[in-house]
Order: sequence, then C-alpha cells, then structure tokens
Amino acid sequence: MKTDTLELGNAEADTGAAPPVPRGDEMSNTRGARLTSEQVWHALARASFAVVSYVTPAGAPRSSGVVYKTVGRRLYLAVAPDSWKARHIQASGQVAVTVPIRRGGLLALVLPIPPATVSFHAQAIVHPAGEIDVGALAQELASLLPDERRATSCIIELLPTGTFLTYGLGVTLAEMRKPAVARARVPVQ
Repeated sequence: MKTDTLELGNAEADTGAAPPVPRGDEMSNTRGARLTSEQVWHALARASFAVVSYVTPAGAPRSSGVVYKTVGRRLYLAVAPDSWKARHIQASGQVAVTVPIRRGGLLALVLPIPPATVSFHAQAIVHPAGEIDVGALAQELASLLPDERRATSCIIELLPTGTFLTYGLGVTLAEMRKPAVARARVPVQ
C-alpha cells in the first residue's frame, strides 16, 4: 500500500521519525490503513498556530489565537500573566483546541484551499511566571519564550485528552470534499 507524507506547505524534506500520513482511499473508515495518533502528533508538532477556546468564570465563551510548541505529548503556550487567557483558563482548567494544518503548498497561493484541522479537548495547567523550570524546556520553548520574557510570562501547558477529531488530514485535496473520507477520530494516546 503506497503512502505519501501530507503536504504542510513546507518545501523542506521531512526528516522526522513519524510515519507518513496516509492519503486517499487509505483514510476511508471502511478500508485501508487508518490515521494513527503518531501521525496526528507529527502534524501538530509541525504546526505552530491554534485557536484555544475556553469559558469565562461568568460562563461566556471566548477563543484566542495562540502560537504553541509541542514537547512530548503536550502543547505549551506563553502568555502575559494578566491576560484573559491566563485568568480564564486557570479558572476552569479545560479548553477546546483547533489547529489548522496548511494544505496545498504553492497551489494555495493561487486557489482558496481550506486547511485541514485537528480538534481536541485538553486539560490546561497555567504555570505562573517563574514557576515552571524553563531551563529544562529552554531549547524546545526558545521560540515561544525569549530571554526577556522568561521571568514575566505564564506558561500554559495543554494535555490533550480523549480523541483527536481530524478533517482533511491525510487525504488528497479532492477527497476533502467527501466528509466520510476526510473525517477521522483518533485516540490521543
């Protein structure tokens, strides 16, 4: 069975150890290979932008665009300690996350190609400024947390739970129009 890596809009060769993401009929829920949690984690690690949704203490819904970094099986964000994100996420400890995965490479510059998506629930831990040992994570979080912000930024640690809901991940652009083929549920693991 032939597999190709998913085009994420990056011309460099993929040197990661994650298995390639299946495409086409291999993604069907009734035949061929299934999308694995390793492949979803690999796609999350290559992306860096997400929309994090949460509820305020008064019960109002909010969402924020964030830049994140994966380390192991967790996502990390750096935010200002007085931000809505830090205050409201700490109050509930639960978030919903959607990560758009760019599709189409150069073709996306000419045609309106929607991104693939990975959505999931996560337990959120807000680490106050200076609480988390950034030194242990310094290399991985360097792009999120420059030296001048290390002492003043909160780190939000997201632990995905349950199931990844994906759309368009591991299928061809034409197959994204077929919901039965383009959707997948993958255990977080």
